[in-house]
Amino acid sequence: MKTKNEWMSSVYGPATQKFPERKYNFTNLSDMDPEPIYTADDQKDWDAERDLGYPGEFPYTRGVQPSVYRGKLWTMRMFAGFGSAEQTNERFHALLRAGQTGLSTAFDLPTLMGYDSDHHFSRGEVGKCGVAVSSLADMEILFGGIDPETVTTSMTINSPANAIWAMYIANAQKQGKDLNKIGGTIQNDILKEFIAQKEFIYPPAPSVKLVIDTFEWGPRMVPKWNFISVSGYHIREAGATGVQELAFTLADGFHYVEKALERGLDIDEFAPRISFFWDIHNDFFEEIAKLRAARRIWARQMRDRYGAKNPKSWMLRTHSQTAGVSLPAQQPLNNIARVAIQALAAVLGGTQSLHTDAFDEALALPTEDAATIALRTQQIIAYETGVAGVVDPLAGSYYVEKLTDDIERAAMGYIEQIRMMGGVEEGIDNGFFQLEMAEAAYRYQREVETKNRIIVGVNDFVQDAVEVPIQLIDPEVERVQEARLAQVRRERDPARVEKAVEDLRQSAVTGANSMPAFLECAHAYVTLGEQMDVLKTVYGEYVEPAVV
Repeated sequence: MKTKNEWMSSVYGPATQKFPERKYNFTNLSDMDPEPIYTADDQKDWDAERDLGYPGEFPYTRGVQPSVYRGKLWTMRMFAGFGSAEQTNERFHALLRAGQTGLSTAFDLPTLMGYDSDHHFSRGEVGKCGVAVSSLADMEILFGGIDPETVTTSMTINSPANAIWAMYIANAQKQGKDLNKIGGTIQNDILKEFIAQKEFIYPPAPSVKLVIDTFEWGPRMVPKWNFISVSGYHIREAGATGVQELAFTLADGFHYVEKALERGLDIDEFAPRISFFWDIHNDFFEEIAKLRAARRIWARQMRDRYGAKNPKSWMLRTHSQTAGVSLPAQQPLNNIARVAIQALAAVLGGTQSLHTDAFDEALALPTEDAATIALRTQQIIAYETGVAGVVDPLAGSYYVEKLTDDIERAAMGYIEQIRMMGGVEEGIDNGFFQLEMAEAAYRYQREVETKNRIIVGVNDFVQDAVEVPIQLIDPEVERVQEARLAQVRRERDPARVEKAVEDLRQSAVTGANSMPAFLECAHAYVTLGEQMDVLKTVYGEYVEPAVV
């Protein structure tokens, strides 16, 4: 049999003389240039036992569960949250009736930034990009009629994560639910806020301290809950390449592990509840290989560098979401195809949970019809394509295995570079992440502008604008929220509020675990803004330095 080089010179070369390769950019979104063909010659240094293994076994390249989707399909989540708690609760129930198997909650900008709905900074933003939650009263309405013991809930919240999680737990306690049975995820990844999304409140060190409080408290009090979802999604949406997303996200995860170990926590107690969240972009094979490489890097580092003994600590469990940044406003119906291909990549990459974006998200919050199409996309993949019947069906592919190796190698190069500079917090302070991502985003934009990378309907194959229905948020939501906050403040026990707020302040002053104080604040109906404000008096507020 010919070697790869022999075939390239004797067959491929002459063929391209007659039919030259298209003048097109074949590089993937991480600027890796694929060869025309891959063969066994590309796997000379590859060891199937060392690098691949079996599903459910170290290094988990093929998946963290032996049966993957033959045993249990991925959790189908749709990101929902808009307007008032009443409106989002209605959408939650509609999605559950449509067959969704887990809830994923979006909060509005004031909530994400730790402001109450009646704060002057909140004007015009209440309920716009998610649901407004300012106290336990909102949380009670938001999850009314939903059993937290049978429906898992993911909440995209970061700086105020401890307070919002405490409100969710307090609501479950008021219903008489067993905390050992409730499951879900809080995003709670503050490092990616400094790197990418910029929804921070306090400086990095105390912010990370609050995260580690959940590592310490969560496994003992709410053992089925994932108390962090280390999130590459927002890093990718801010302009990073796939390799940068993988490297920066895993570096964040390792930073949290190191801080938890510094506190004296048992790695095998907290590590099994760490989860991850990836962006699934347009380059089909790159995204599949990225998820496979992520599992392998995490497994090797957790076992060999950090000394975890429990195999569950080695398993990288993940939620994925199709790439909102890849869905243009031009010809929005094309986004249905993009989302389907991205979702298929996530499934072939072995995700445990998936959110599919609606086609209209570049225009406004999704309409109910658009959200239903996105959910149906997952159901079609699950039940009609056959891809859920075979575990890691692309294993052994010359290209996929080589690409997995290449992405792992490139990501580990970044991770070692971050370690050499002193870690993630140092990289935030010196602008390393911002500069790397800015360069990647600029390169991508130049490729689009010069048509070196084609975006259908944007820079080629364009047509007249197509109008689709969009969802607008009623400004009346702001008035509803203000009235509910006023009622909460009138009816709560002032003495209990005062004590709860002081206990929270003391937890910040002394360095004690903050979660018991946050939980008491929730039960006392202390508002989100009141809780965040008292911590500002101790921690201060973070102002991002200029990067030049």
